[in-house]
Amino acid sequence: MMGVGRENWITGIGMVSCLGDGPDAHWQALEELEPTPDTANFAPYIVHPLAPIEFAREIPKKSDQRLMEQGQLIGAYAAGMALQSAGLKGNPALLADTDLFVAAGGGERDLAVDSAILSGLRHAEASDVFLNRTLMSDLRPTLFLGQLPNLFAGNISILHGVTGASRTFLGEEAAGVDAVHIAAARIAAGQSNITLVGGACHGARKDWLLYVAAAGQALQGTFAPVFERASRPGLALGSLGAFLVLEAAGHARARGARAIAKLSLVLSDCAGRDPLARRAALEHMWASLEPRLRPGQLALISGATGAETATAAERAFLAAHPNIPVRATGTHLGHGVEAQFVMNIALGVLTLMHGRLFRAAGSFEVERGLDGPVAQVIVTSLGRARGEGMALLEAPT
Repeated sequence: MMGVGRENWITGIGMVSCLGDGPDAHWQALEELEPTPDTANFAPYIVHPLAPIEFAREIPKKSDQRLMEQGQLIGAYAAGMALQSAGLKGNPALLADTDLFVAAGGGERDLAVDSAILSGLRHAEASDVFLNRTLMSDLRPTLFLGQLPNLFAGNISILHGVTGASRTFLGEEAAGVDAVHIAAARIAAGQSNITLVGGACHGARKDWLLYVAAAGQALQGTFAPVFERASRPGLALGSLGAFLVLEAAGHARARGARAIAKLSLVLSDCAGRDPLARRAALEHMWASLEPRLRPGQLALISGATGAETATAAERAFLAAHPNIPVRATGTHLGHGVEAQFVMNIALGVLTLMHGRLFRAAGSFEVERGLDGPVAQVIVTSLGRARGEGMALLEAPT
């Protein structure tokens, strides 16, 4: 649990996804547009590709762009947007004090080599010998700089001048939860004043799709909202990037910044794959939040993926709390793995800024309206394999 101490403000957000570029584009799309995933280019699988982005706005040098794979480009762009939103751009003194927490994947793979290995294994007389020889001779170096997850944070630091303490988190959905959790805890404890925290995912990739499909978790055929996939479960990968600027309230006031939301609590757990244990983990985290909640002013943004058995566990948890209106953003965005929790926090911030929930995209019974204004938002994360998280956002006072 995030430690009790200094108040955590969110003073900046940056986001890109299939819905567009920036907070305004996201809110407009959530209010007006039906989900439009790509059902053709990766058929029979479904993905949510990135909307057209002019990367030069945040990464002006082509040489810098060439150094990064697509996922890192997405993240560096969203990070620059968050710094601009918080009023940190162009202020070296503040940027030097800004810590950087990044949730990152392991980088894109060499599809040609992977395909040759998979094909060769089928005909090799000694598969172990063939695999070892091919990995030693054909695979590009594992420390190729463009793929190092730590270089994700390094590129953001170099591009945007963020030179405080830096940490990189790996571990799929749990990485995003832990990045926010630990960043917020450090601020609450007085170990940090301001942190840029976020992640990115390039989901329109055949290597990622192979990984998810091999686990039997990729959505195929006809698209359906996240909570309406029980008969045909699966997740649709998404390309998205999201960053937040977390800041101690006193530090923000001293520089004349305002809160766009308060991050009041962040919790994490790791219950494993058993759906009953995962639901119990959600209920345990909920018990820590419940004393702070204001019924009638509360909404929940779900990180449900659509893949089972994780989605069944969250569906059961939500059914036990039927009076809370829910929005499952995976319906709109697809699933962004490491970046999903941060993106959903950013969408929770937008909900508080507008004082209302965006419209429902499915007929699942919990995606209902809310009569009054939204003053609190709970954000959930349930990793497709492991890792649970929950956050409480509140409107600034």
